[in-house]
Amino acid sequence: MTSIADRVAGPPLVAEADAIARDAASAVPLPTISFPVGSERELRLDLFRGLALWLIFIDHLPPNLLTWLTIRNYGFSDATEIFIFISGYTAAFVYGRAMQEAGFVVATARILRRVWQIYVAHVFLFTIFLAEISYVATSFDNPLYSEEMGIMDFLKQPDVTIVQALLLRFRPVNMDVLPLYIVLMLFLPFILWLMRWKADLTLALSVALYAITWQYDLYLSAYPNGFWAFNPFAWQLLFVFGAWCALGGARRMSRVLSSRITLWISIAYLFAAFCVTMTWYMPQLSFLMPRWLEQWMYPINKTDLDVLRFAHFLALAAITVRFLPKDWPGLKSPWLRPLILCGQHSLEIFCLGVFLAFAGHFILAEEAGGAALHFLVSISGIVIMSAAAWLFSWYKYSADKSASRNKSTTGNADMAGGGL
Repeated sequence: MTSIADRVAGPPLVAEADAIARDAASAVPLPTISFPVGSERELRLDLFRGLALWLIFIDHLPPNLLTWLTIRNYGFSDATEIFIFISGYTAAFVYGRAMQEAGFVVATARILRRVWQIYVAHVFLFTIFLAEISYVATSFDNPLYSEEMGIMDFLKQPDVTIVQALLLRFRPVNMDVLPLYIVLMLFLPFILWLMRWKADLTLALSVALYAITWQYDLYLSAYPNGFWAFNPFAWQLLFVFGAWCALGGARRMSRVLSSRITLWISIAYLFAAFCVTMTWYMPQLSFLMPRWLEQWMYPINKTDLDVLRFAHFLALAAITVRFLPKDWPGLKSPWLRPLILCGQHSLEIFCLGVFLAFAGHFILAEEAGGAALHFLVSISGIVIMSAAAWLFSWYKYSADKSASRNKSTTGNADMAGGGL
């Protein structure tokens, strides 16, 4: 579902990385990490990040026709794995180059600025989401919305709950991804610093932390009780693995990924996962699952990123990079343009998707429209997200064009003044 082989994957987000490099004040040698050279943005990363955002939105709606098209129904992993891996990949590529060119302090400052932007977006989304749920629950005199969306504690103790929300310990339903991403990004400077020294050792330490988390049940507590829906101690493995791939690991794995043995192992694992998930929806097939196998594999824990989920993602990724080359003509197709635009504005589209998911949930709960209404709500949400992504892209293009024109005008004026 993402790019993890440099031989079959081009340079991701090169435009952003080149912009950072041009701003660099000094260069720091970095013999252990090399970056591919290129001028085009890696559209496959944008494509699959946009796909992940669409799938997350659909999965947050009540079960309907389109939910049967999401990958979580046919295997162990879902869109969250795509999103976190690509986030680690792109963040490491962009800020890894910044660290190489400008040094640790400058790169850390830029990372922390991005963390602050994500945090502000999370707080803004939290505020709007609470207002949306409270308005609907009050207007329709239905407190079940507040209970179902997990904001009853806010209504009982708003002062305490707001503080806990600012500390990322209280989150309504469907708002767990951004806090995870914030925590992972906070540790990105340390991760990149270690990878400058020994990239493989950094990945090994990440695996060790993952194993310790499972062995000793490490977790972050949530308010008012329980724990984080996505345990950062476990999900950091996927994030670090993405960073490792971006900073040279993928290139070293290219021979393994191009092997036919890898291909057939991946296909066999995906088929086995498909057969297992089918027993969840068709109890009459449960006899196909041996008792000892059920006891060994269940539960497949999403909170702690079960190894079966991680392996399922790796299998999907291995097949994707084999059959979807960087120069695939479909990436230029107008039919995929909405997905790519959503991926290029992932933070804004994710926040919009959370808001739209509850709106769709409310409509489907209040109106009895059957499968047709479910389909209409799902498609409408995707259209709105795509339209918003196009608007963001148009605004950015217009702003960049205006800035370039102003710079050119200023340059001409300076030249004229110099002549005088």
